[in-house]
Amino acid sequence: MGSPKYPQVAGYDLVQAVGGGGFSTVFRAVHYQDQTVAACKHIVIRDTTTEKERKTVDKEMRIHANLKHINILEFINAVVVEMKHRASYFPGYYILLEFAAGGDLFDKIAPEVGVDEEIAHLYFNQLVEGISYLHSQGVCHRDLKPENILLDIAGALKISDFGLSAVYKLKETGKTRTLTERCGSLPYVAPELNGEEEYHAEPIDVWGIGVILFTMLAGNTPWDEPTRHSHEYCKYVSKEIFDEAPWNRFGHDVLTLICGLLTINPARRITLDQVAAHPWVSRPSQLAFVSTIELAERLTQNLRTNGDMGVAAPDLDRMHDGDDDDIDDDATLVAPSPQGSQFTQSLMLFTQTQHGPRYSPHLTRFYASLPPTSLIPLLRTALSALHVKSEERQSTNEEGEPRMRLRIGGYDKRKVVFRGWVDAEGFERGGYEGSLVVMARDEGSPISWRQLWKALILSPEVEPNVIRKR
Repeated sequence: MGSPKYPQVAGYDLVQAVGGGGFSTVFRAVHYQDQTVAACKHIVIRDTTTEKERKTVDKEMRIHANLKHINILEFINAVVVEMKHRASYFPGYYILLEFAAGGDLFDKIAPEVGVDEEIAHLYFNQLVEGISYLHSQGVCHRDLKPENILLDIAGALKISDFGLSAVYKLKETGKTRTLTERCGSLPYVAPELNGEEEYHAEPIDVWGIGVILFTMLAGNTPWDEPTRHSHEYCKYVSKEIFDEAPWNRFGHDVLTLICGLLTINPARRITLDQVAAHPWVSRPSQLAFVSTIELAERLTQNLRTNGDMGVAAPDLDRMHDGDDDDIDDDATLVAPSPQGSQFTQSLMLFTQTQHGPRYSPHLTRFYASLPPTSLIPLLRTALSALHVKSEERQSTNEEGEPRMRLRIGGYDKRKVVFRGWVDAEGFERGGYEGSLVVMARDEGSPISWRQLWKALILSPEVEPNVIRKR
């Protein structure tokens, strides 16, 4: 009897792991007959999986399947493989979703810098559109944070992950109910969730989009948590913080909007209708009709300015004839439309590997002049100095060749847990020999993950071996 494998899901083959962690993995899935691409989220079922855990996943799928909006990641299909079939297939829920080929929005944002106001305006409007639709369907997201904001093949914003969502309103009658469950991540959670009282649903999401808007503009969250334990939050309450960076560099209109969204009393917090009518939101977008190439360049401008893009994509393809054609061919497997290919290529979402271009949604990567066996010990030493735990694992890449992996984890400056992988595989191309290193986040803030990536490539152990754009 052979080893278990991943099943075909509604005609899609699972071809490449692109994210996930813990009890779930996200795959790029290809329907070869239709030439379409999707994402497939595999949530593991074990002997120890409880009925409560099953009901939680069932609720998430049921809510998500009924949502249809351009700014909400589309639910396509789902199948369940039970434990009785484990000899043939890996048990679990297989949830087929729209493939967000543009990756995480916040993976493209420079920490402590943010994006320019026009980019923030464009994406905030799309976020408001998505949440307004969600509320019109009687659903509250309750877990709005950077890691749940994705981009599609043309750079449009997509809201994802409905695991903590709740139905609070009946569409037929408009009757609402208050909620009681405490959930969400501390830097993004609304202050009313710190108490024991029931709370209204809609203000929770309004607070969440306020923190996201601030984070887009500032490159960091405003505080660790909205309680007296956070020095920054206390200064916000007392209004002292408005004389400090980054608050003091925000324009008047956007500052009044942020303060309206982050009003501490939920009864006085601005509503989504009021958000839509706010002068900063309602003004015409300067980027609504720009090309996908220009959009990608504007989005990553600060990463280009600070040199991060020159590390993630050091133009190795230009040192080898024929690579440009290879990238175009590979791009069509990820994003069949020309627009999608232009956007993902402009974002440098293709790594140069030993076997040519490979789609990678992670800009937290670099090339090094040492082979993996020599580089991994240096990486572990550097991570230890950064107070990050690491554990060495063995694995294979998409071509079935050996690669070295580090499982890493720790706490960021906002006291939020992060976990992920550091993959190193051998590389020889364009006159360079060494390693391709990709840092893939499973859990935690994309901005904190980028900060860790930057600290790692600047560490005294690793920096001398990093290949940069010439």
